[in-house]
Amino acid sequence: MTLPTEAVERVREDVCALHSELLRWNLVTWTSGNISARVPDSDLIVIKPSGVSYEDLSPESMVVCDLDGALVDGRHSPSSDTDAHAYVYRAMPEVGGVVHTHSPYATAWAARDEPIPCAITAMADEFGADVPVGPFALIGGDDIGRGIVATLTGHRSPAVLMRSHGVFTIGDSPKAAVKAAVMCEDVARTVHLAREHGPVERLPQEHIDALYERYQNVYGQR
Repeated sequence: MTLPTEAVERVREDVCALHSELLRWNLVTWTSGNISARVPDSDLIVIKPSGVSYEDLSPESMVVCDLDGALVDGRHSPSSDTDAHAYVYRAMPEVGGVVHTHSPYATAWAARDEPIPCAITAMADEFGADVPVGPFALIGGDDIGRGIVATLTGHRSPAVLMRSHGVFTIGDSPKAAVKAAVMCEDVARTVHLAREHGPVERLPQEHIDALYERYQNVYGQR
């Protein structure tokens, strides 16, 4: 296979740089977690290498795989979650980035097999729904990817809590997927803290719809 060299190198640089955001927002510990991105106009993805410390990551250490998860280029083995990521890219062509973390508050909800209820406006803005729970699946094959796709297809949320595992997020770019992971942990923490003081009520659906529509189509610079 002939690599689209310039495109691959740009994606390697982007994916490497974005991993620092996982550390910045305290979403990962040690070598856990990973980010991948689709290489534009190709059947390739770039993903974090398996078991490499964050301080040792470089653009050159990022691994190129095909959409079946097979190694195409790189001096390291790809993430143990590569088959899951690859399945998502095959099944959801609109996805340009996938992120996985074990961020503590969101993963606590996953351990309880409990969706995060859409109880605050920031959550309605970003997710437009509860953050759902996906099925339990063992690491190493594409079962996790199948669970992600089954849970998020037709769902507004770009985040899923895979039961007893952690957070997976998708986006049209790797940066968007990272943002979803950051926001998922933020709302998981806020709703958890609120519940320590009593019951938390989900926002009315019509308010969730209005907030989501505004944030997605009006908020920010256009």
